[in-house]
Amino acid sequence: MDIYQVAIRPILFNLLNADPEWLHSSTISSLQWLANNHDHPPASFVNKRLQQSLCKRDRRLEQTLFGLNFSNPVGLAAGFDKDGVATKIWPSFGFGFAEVGTVTFHAQPGNPRPRLFRLPLDLAALNRMGFNNSGAAAMAARLAECNQHQSSSIPIGINLGKSKVTPLEEAKNDYLNSFRLLKELGDYFVVNVSSPNTPGLRSLQDAAMLSSILERLQQENNPQKPIFVKIAPDLEWEAIADIISLVETYNLTGIIATNTTIRRDGLKTQVIAQTGKSPQAEAGGISGAPLRDRSTEVIRFIWQQTQGKMPIIGVGGIFTPEDAWEKITAGACLIQVYTGWIYSGPMIVRRILEGLLAKLETTGLNSISEAVGLEVKSKN
Repeated sequence: MDIYQVAIRPILFNLLNADPEWLHSSTISSLQWLANNHDHPPASFVNKRLQQSLCKRDRRLEQTLFGLNFSNPVGLAAGFDKDGVATKIWPSFGFGFAEVGTVTFHAQPGNPRPRLFRLPLDLAALNRMGFNNSGAAAMAARLAECNQHQSSSIPIGINLGKSKVTPLEEAKNDYLNSFRLLKELGDYFVVNVSSPNTPGLRSLQDAAMLSSILERLQQENNPQKPIFVKIAPDLEWEAIADIISLVETYNLTGIIATNTTIRRDGLKTQVIAQTGKSPQAEAGGISGAPLRDRSTEVIRFIWQQTQGKMPIIGVGGIFTPEDAWEKITAGACLIQVYTGWIYSGPMIVRRILEGLLAKLETTGLNSISEAVGLEVKSKN
């Protein structure tokens, strides 16, 4: 336990009883100020203290993957920095990479509020945000301006979604238009077809629909940027196998496993305080601890199906070094945190990295890359 979990989180979650989305917006605004003023006091002082407290560098954690250098395998998942306003500050929190978005071609307000709920008994969150963002053109202008002054010291991914106003049959052009605006500004890209909060979006995981999107993107992808597909944890094995085949067919880089789940079984939360309803009665996707085991199962399946040749970014329910190690040894070369970061606080990244180094020493491995898929390989 640290001061965040003992003192700060209870104040934020309970005493203030603040709306989670308001807290998120306030946090992002503060981080945006730090990012934009990181060379000037007092922001430079705060930035330096963050680096001293939260960062952990060790060569055993470094990897070069799909042409990018990662100082460590722990990244920030999409959904926190939706508009890419704080890309310069994420390295100071210890992250080895960060993913911004989800961004859509058309700016959109998202779904009606309230749309973000904490489930503390389950160490989870329920959200139905609906890709609220200021649009691909606004993100492109912001990232271009940032890069003029100083590019990020860590890889920055951009998560692409479909605009709500765009018909499903035109989805391929919607993703393409966003990619055209942003392709020079991201280090890697993610095709998000798995959020449950845009009507019909998950149907784009169907092989025929997804193939049209991937074909259009790869036709435009020159020079080649790494492209991932982010999939839902609720897919059947046959559907995941179809997506693996498409990723291979269109020469994409890999898969992000997984997005939020629409399942509600096993939850301890009976009533959501903000609405007075049960989680079962509320639309949206669940993230956090309830997702942990299923996302690991999906990672393991992809690793086995591809014989470890396809890069996998693992996300879902990572709170501890043990959670991270489980994802990596199941086949994830990189991992991402979001809900765990909210519940555990900023020290989570350093604690995970220190825990991973301890695991390497215990197992006699020399680098984190040697641990990728270790559990699967040991059983074969």
